[in-house]
Amino acid sequence: VNQSKLDLFCKLGYGKQDICKVLENLGPEALEDDVLKELIRMGSKPQALENQAQPSPLKLVARGSCSTTPGLNRLGEDERDYSDSLRPIVIDGSNVAMSHGNKEVFSCWGIQLAVDWFRERGHTYIKVFVPLWRKEPPRQDSPIADQHILEELEKQSILVYTPSRKVKGKRVVCYDDRYIVKVAYEKDGVIVSNDHYRDLQNENPEWKWFIEQRLLMYSFVSNRFMPPDDPLGRHGPTLDNFLSKKPVLPEKKWQPCPYGKKCTYGNKCKFYHPERLCQAQLSVADELRAKTKVPLTVGKEERCSCS
Repeated sequence: VNQSKLDLFCKLGYGKQDICKVLENLGPEALEDDVLKELIRMGSKPQALENQAQPSPLKLVARGSCSTTPGLNRLGEDERDYSDSLRPIVIDGSNVAMSHGNKEVFSCWGIQLAVDWFRERGHTYIKVFVPLWRKEPPRQDSPIADQHILEELEKQSILVYTPSRKVKGKRVVCYDDRYIVKVAYEKDGVIVSNDHYRDLQNENPEWKWFIEQRLLMYSFVSNRFMPPDDPLGRHGPTLDNFLSKKPVLPEKKWQPCPYGKKCTYGNKCKFYHPERLCQAQLSVADELRAKTKVPLTVGKEERCSCS
């Protein structure tokens, strides 16, 4: 009897020495409940509880995960994956700044608004191209507003100046549009501009397709940068899909049936019936039988007896 009790409490996780000590004190005829009470009174704990009381050296793993990576790291990976799924952004700085300044002033704040908009979406690769001569003190024929923003964006490695120099008092400017299109094409990104770059489209057929498919136009509404929700037209991709490397297909939205519960098409109806979600779609005849609770066999017997 003692051996069976010993085995029982060993399976419950209590130490062999504690069990033997209790059995000696209470005697061989002691009830299992009494043995358990005495073990508890002695302060003996099952091995599993002792292990829980001690700090576990193992790291907790997120449910459904096979790795020992903490949950926070996994969240970071998901965020990184999301940012990697977004297309690189190449902004035509001159076009954006002049657009925000109503084509009269080179407004650097407009560039900042555009950069902030893409940052908030999670884009990590954002480049703005501006001619180098915009770094010079403004003149009356080319006014600049908030010029300090250019310096701040340059420090953040977002703004890139396209080369320019003076030869015999005349400014020689490199074609910044070519930089914009080339970088965006090589990065498989998106060009942010209201310019159509028709000369560059005619220059290179690959660039022509790229400009047609990857040009994101915009508007400024009360100092708010606003690209269109349908960058390639009504039948094209949404703005989210346009800016993503892996477009997300929209869920199919069924049009509700205009007849509702009065519909007589049964499972042949092509419209959406919310009342049929919890049951298999039946034919009209089966629905009627189900409503009247008339079994199929009864109908057959009646037909036979009538003949």
